[in-house]
Amino acid sequence: MATGSSAAAAAARKLEGKVALITGGASGIGACTARLFVRHGASVVVADVQDEAGALLCADLGAQGASSICYVRCDVTVEPDVAAAVDHAVARFGKLDIMFNNAGIGGDGCHSVRDSTKEDFERVLAVNLVGPFLGTKHAARVMGRGGSIFQTSSLSSVRSGMASAAYTCAKRGLVGLAENAAAELGRHGIRVNCVSPAGVATPLALGYLGLDGKEFEMQMEAIANLKGVGGGLRAEDIAAAVLFLASDDARYVSGHNLVVDGGISVASPSLGTPTD
Repeated sequence: MATGSSAAAAAARKLEGKVALITGGASGIGACTARLFVRHGASVVVADVQDEAGALLCADLGAQGASSICYVRCDVTVEPDVAAAVDHAVARFGKLDIMFNNAGIGGDGCHSVRDSTKEDFERVLAVNLVGPFLGTKHAARVMGRGGSIFQTSSLSSVRSGMASAAYTCAKRGLVGLAENAAAELGRHGIRVNCVSPAGVATPLALGYLGLDGKEFEMQMEAIANLKGVGGGLRAEDIAAAVLFLASDDARYVSGHNLVVDGGISVASPSLGTPTD
């Protein structure tokens, strides 16, 4: 018979027995989420094109005693890669319960629609929108009844003028994808949602903005609305929001865009459209 403490520990592991696939899982929000999912009892497939980072993440978690995490190379713009990653999760762990379409790029950094190139626009949409479409499609194919699918969108899904046209279109498109898939897949017990972070100091964000971590934190602090909570937004905060969406705590949450921004999208006048 389980003791009170062991029962409490088991209850605290919100993803016990679940199998998750995380695209873009080798770094940033994806890696942070992978660590949290493993801590909560999930088996995790990390899918990425960053082979070294993915292998190091799995090795690090393995050294900490995790045996239920593995890495698979996956370019989310290539449908056979996405299908193979999903099939690998099922072959390795017997099923797929959670699909986190997290892989994304920032593009070439050009904010002006007048100067943006068709090539960059298509590349950003291919990774940031087509990739999650493929992930949603193939996850739904194997889930059968029950499951949770969610996408990493962005504050740009609810506020304009903060990023390029390509990035904004892709991130808003993810909300439409999630809502439409939620409407279709609900009859099968599959929930589909988005999580939309404000700026987080991930390798993607820092590279896109050309800032180091300290500069980024100073800029975000300047526009922050929520104060006195122990600092600004971190990848761990997004991982915690994703854990909620993945777990039974969100059993009746579907078709939702969970904005994690400390309220700046509804309270900060400094997020207006930039001028020339």
